[in-house]
Amino acid sequence: MLKLGAAKAEAVRAWHLVDIHLSQARQPVNAETFHFAINRARLREARGREGRYLLRSNLSGDNPARLWELYMQLSQVEEAFKNLKGDLAVRPVYHQLQERIEAHIFVAFLAYCVQATLRHRLHLHAPGLTPRAVLEKLATIQMLDVWFPTTDGRWLIFSRYTQPEKDHRLILAKLNLDLPPQSPPRITRDGKLLTP
Repeated sequence: MLKLGAAKAEAVRAWHLVDIHLSQARQPVNAETFHFAINRARLREARGREGRYLLRSNLSGDNPARLWELYMQLSQVEEAFKNLKGDLAVRPVYHQLQERIEAHIFVAFLAYCVQATLRHRLHLHAPGLTPRAVLEKLATIQMLDVWFPTTDGRWLIFSRYTQPEKDHRLILAKLNLDLPPQSPPRITRDGKLLTP
């Protein structure tokens, strides 16, 4: 019984396609008291609905193509909210001040705009890639500060990003993007930046 319950939980949609005859209480479990078979009528009915999409709407006078466009817009809005929660890591806002709440929403909106722009560019130039895959791949490019002491007590600081690998160069080329040039070195003394 436990295995049947686990199978039902795993295959919720397919569960109704199987007819199961269980043995009665205190009856031995064998081929006569316990058996199952595929319900062919239900299977035919399920196969007949595969690959079809049914939209139900109260907008009966509209063109069906327009209804489909509206539905696709709805799915894009739902995807945007999912991305805000998942990929962009925008979680519930617990700010108390109005300015901070607005700043949080503004930054989240900017992040979404960047992601939507990236999705559009990927659609045009690299249709097989998703924004999540590109961001995960490009996240391996790191920015580091390398500090070198000088003989007069100052520090020479080089801010450098790691050289892009072949995958990175391919993605950047497909998106028609270039990494910025490496920044010039900086010099500090006692924690204060000196102008060169």
